[in-house]
Amino acid sequence: MVPPQPIAGLARNRPPPYPEVARRRRQEGRVVLRVMVSDTGTPGAVAVQQSSGYPLLDHAAEEAVQNWRFAPARRGGSAVAGIAEVPFNFRLTD
Repeated sequence: MVPPQPIAGLARNRPPPYPEVARRRRQEGRVVLRVMVSDTGTPGAVAVQQSSGYPLLDHAAEEAVQNWRFAPARRGGSAVAGIAEVPFNFRLTD
């Protein structure tokens, strides 16, 4: 099985905006989301698999990915539901 993947270059698949409060607090971190993707490429349940340690950053990542579109998982050439892991790095230098 080929897992689902975010569709690169799609305008709606933008990285999450850096929360201004988190920026002022100098919060940085890596968030990894676990996204249930339907056979049509739409995200369903989104969960934090690895937290940044900062709820503001985790929430920004969750909000962003709920609007994304994915290439669905494939099994034997057919689209099926699957789980995608989506990492985000929040760095103040970005």
